[in-house]
Amino acid sequence: MKEPAFWRTDGGRGSGALARALLAPLGWIYAWTVARRLRRADPLRIAPKVICVGNLTVGGTGKTPITQSLMQRVSEMGHVPASLSRGYGGSEPGPVRVRPAEHGAEAVGDEPLLLARSGAAWISRDRAAGGRAIEAEGEADLVLMDDGHQNPDLAKDCSILVVDGVTGWGPGSLFPAGPLREPVRTGLARADAVIVMMPGPDREPDWNRLGLADLEIPLFHAWLEPEAPPPPGKLIAFAGIGRPQKFFDALVAAGGDLSEVAVYGDHHAFSTADLRHLDALALAHGARLITTEKDWVRLPKDARDRITAWPVRAAFTNPGALDGLLRDVMDAAPEAR
Repeated sequence: MKEPAFWRTDGGRGSGALARALLAPLGWIYAWTVARRLRRADPLRIAPKVICVGNLTVGGTGKTPITQSLMQRVSEMGHVPASLSRGYGGSEPGPVRVRPAEHGAEAVGDEPLLLARSGAAWISRDRAAGGRAIEAEGEADLVLMDDGHQNPDLAKDCSILVVDGVTGWGPGSLFPAGPLREPVRTGLARADAVIVMMPGPDREPDWNRLGLADLEIPLFHAWLEPEAPPPPGKLIAFAGIGRPQKFFDALVAAGGDLSEVAVYGDHHAFSTADLRHLDALALAHGARLITTEKDWVRLPKDARDRITAWPVRAAFTNPGALDGLLRDVMDAAPEAR
């Protein structure tokens, strides 16, 4: 889905304020439903440690690149991680281990296919069943749950919230009146750490505006940086992610020559007509097509050869402190969990 404009509008004037006011009662019901589920839950405890990488808002904040980074970091410490996702956008309910040679995005979703490049990746709409399947396989000593801060089915050893430092909490309204999945204070109370995603290392998060300055938990400043420069020549960039403009801005900042951009809804399934339109744009501009890795894995296989995927990775101002947090989680005695 594409975010409605009134989610990104602060202040109390105009049609955005009216839309939020009309939808506010539905937001209260949504928040009550989340709180009721959390209150009544009996989380399953499994042998592997469980770290959840979640957020408080609907839409992309950078959870998947963060999860990829954490998988790499704990692997370098000698641990064996496995990611666990819902498999949003895929038809397979799971639990099933994602195998890129066998599965496509239409079956398991795009994010699990990306995570499978960093280690074992599983999907399961029932998170507890997914945790049991990973435990039964007997390989992983850590489950990294991509999303799930509001899902209480699997007991967590550490909950990390990822926040977009630019858009923050939007207008502060609950879904569907705004992007919030639950009240900020309630969600932060269950968090063990917060990662704020910014456009780059030179732009410090506004901790006070986000309501994070007084939290007594670890706070991290992170950003996405390219693994390689954009290809030379003119580019037509397209994206179907939570916030496509972040991808376009990153391309330009890295020196990419963008002739035109095309925006699609998050997790968009690219049709033959979409690809025909994009090919026509590229031909008209004498340009090359480029997209995100997440979009690239959703493309038909016969289209991937002519479209460039531009990979990015998460970087941190204080990676040593993040590694310390991960070690503390992994070294905690079972009785202290």
